[in-house]
Amino acid sequence: MAVLHKATLQPSKLDLLTGYLRQSSLTQLGAYRFDDPAGEVGIETHLVRDPSGAVWHLPLTYRNDPLPGAEEWAVGTVDHSVLGKRWVYNGCADPVYAGELIRAIQTGGTQVDQYFETETGREYRAPSATVVGSGKPDTPVRPVTGVHAESFEADTLIDAGSVQVVVRHRLDTPEPASTSATLTGTWGDDNDQFVLAYLP
Repeated sequence: MAVLHKATLQPSKLDLLTGYLRQSSLTQLGAYRFDDPAGEVGIETHLVRDPSGAVWHLPLTYRNDPLPGAEEWAVGTVDHSVLGKRWVYNGCADPVYAGELIRAIQTGGTQVDQYFETETGREYRAPSATVVGSGKPDTPVRPVTGVHAESFEADTLIDAGSVQVVVRHRLDTPEPASTSATLTGTWGDDNDQFVLAYLP
């Protein structure tokens, strides 16, 4: 479960992503979240469309302090009206994101439910995107023993030590012909399903 604050961010997440992708503008299509078991790192993945019509799948992590060794994967910083300054990273270089992505794929996991924290209690937020892993709940999850990420055109390969996972960023490219397990997602009204990440 993700508990969110009704807060303002400067710059906005969409503005941050627009600059990161070096686009003139982006259209938000949906987003989904995983939970950090330690409750320290925000994990949110955005689905956006650029002016050419290409759809991008972009995992972000939000931290209270810089992530050592991940400078080249930094997306920027935002000022959160409740939490203060947050350092934002491409999640592919963040071991917390890698671990939760692998867990979701291997155990048939999904995005977490989201709630806004309000003065009168928690308010449910309907999902704008849904994801599901192809694995089974009783599958042992391989541990993340370190993270090395390398981008190849439209994808990023994450080597997490005991397992490798590929995150697809440009969803207008061909889906993989062969996988051992996947994370698939849907959003919007058409119910088309896309492979978002996979174990080779």
